[in-house]
Amino acid sequence: MTDRSFSPIHVIGGGLAGSEAAWQIANAGIPVVLHEMRGVRGTEAHKSDSLAELVCSNSFRSDDATSNAVGVLHAEMRLAGSLIMAAADRNQVPAGGALAVDREGFSEAVTAAITGHPLITVIREEVSGLPPKEWDQAIVATGPLTAPSLAGAIQAETGADALAFFDAIAPIIHTDSINMDICWFQSRYDKVGPGGTGKDYINCPMTEEQYNAFVDALIAGDKTGFKEWEGTPYFDGCLPIEVMAERGRETLRHGPMKPMGLTNAHNPTVKAYAVVQLRQDNALGTLYNMVGFQTKLKYGAQMDVIRMIPGLEKAEFARLGGLHRNTYINSPTLLDRSLTLKSRPGLRFAGQITGCEGYVESASIGLLAGRFAAAERKGDALPLPPATTAFGSLLNHITGGHIVSDDEPGKRSFQPMNINFGLFPLLEPGAITKPDGVKRFRGKDKTVMKKQLVAARALDDCAAWLKASYGELPAGEPSLG
Repeated sequence: MTDRSFSPIHVIGGGLAGSEAAWQIANAGIPVVLHEMRGVRGTEAHKSDSLAELVCSNSFRSDDATSNAVGVLHAEMRLAGSLIMAAADRNQVPAGGALAVDREGFSEAVTAAITGHPLITVIREEVSGLPPKEWDQAIVATGPLTAPSLAGAIQAETGADALAFFDAIAPIIHTDSINMDICWFQSRYDKVGPGGTGKDYINCPMTEEQYNAFVDALIAGDKTGFKEWEGTPYFDGCLPIEVMAERGRETLRHGPMKPMGLTNAHNPTVKAYAVVQLRQDNALGTLYNMVGFQTKLKYGAQMDVIRMIPGLEKAEFARLGGLHRNTYINSPTLLDRSLTLKSRPGLRFAGQITGCEGYVESASIGLLAGRFAAAERKGDALPLPPATTAFGSLLNHITGGHIVSDDEPGKRSFQPMNINFGLFPLLEPGAITKPDGVKRFRGKDKTVMKKQLVAARALDDCAAWLKASYGELPAGEPSLG
């Protein structure tokens, strides 16, 4: 449908999120003006002026929608008529169970679809400040390499502590992969904080021998250096754990791994030499982050070293740690559930700047922001996706699913994240049952079934949401022209 009776919605940024947002808005019959600075001003990472350029890997990760959270998000985006997924499918290259693309073909397909849409106007210009209020409806989707002038305007609008330029991330672990026969719940000195019980941390004890081996492995482990365009120095409050270890063998024991105020519930008479603590990371309690464990260890070395910690030998990671240059807002504080800036009605944010990571995650938030903006322009209700879907789980993480850190004032508790099953609500009690004819059903088999059930529930609920909110599901792949 082509309808010029509506005022246009402006989208700033022609990456994956901005392109997807523009596509969704235009397909709802609303004109779009897409502002992209490349062509006028480049970035340190992009090589071309094409829309939706992939600046890192060419992989969209797993395409398994039966038992992988990324694959579920792929499937939901296809159900919602995603341009990004259509272009990816059209330009797929062999990659086993992953969806990888010819990066140039993919970007060219997105560019052609956007520039060929009768309701989308692309303007090559840098938007150096927040959208003027006369634009009325706008989406900022400028990604982790937001131009300094726009980043400064966002910071002036939202507050000095609302925008991060440095991403210091500790590993986050799936709760059900932690061995609680070794670990135990306890807050230091049994302190009860706001909303706490005195048992708010998972504690992993170490002997002196285990601690020394761990420190040696940290120091020897393979590290990742800053990329050329990431010249940000460390903050004192977020030193990599291996840097602390290099400053002295006892540094960690007197820092994030201090054993004081803790008693091993499994062995109360033996004092741990050091203790690694994990703090609940999401409201569902399915994820725990490692306190003070931001790191620059390469991913393989990082997993090996962390699995040396007693109780984490079989740890499964929702995300691994890292330090890098990033621009993202403190979304749970600043945005409402429809991704609108609370202090500025009509102004939405989308993509990586909201605190998600990954190509498809960024595009999916662009898809939601576009649909929300189009519904608001039409005066319709804003139908939020169910929390049981990949859409809803990721939206919940961005807009309020994290845990505020009360015991570390001034530190960010909200961190960007990829989609993972730890963000989805738990299954109903009794949902996981032993299949007929199976004698032994535990461990890996139960984990696989849980993922399959969560995935199936997500896709059923997404299909029902799209049908109830937007009518019939799309008939097929969007036309790319």
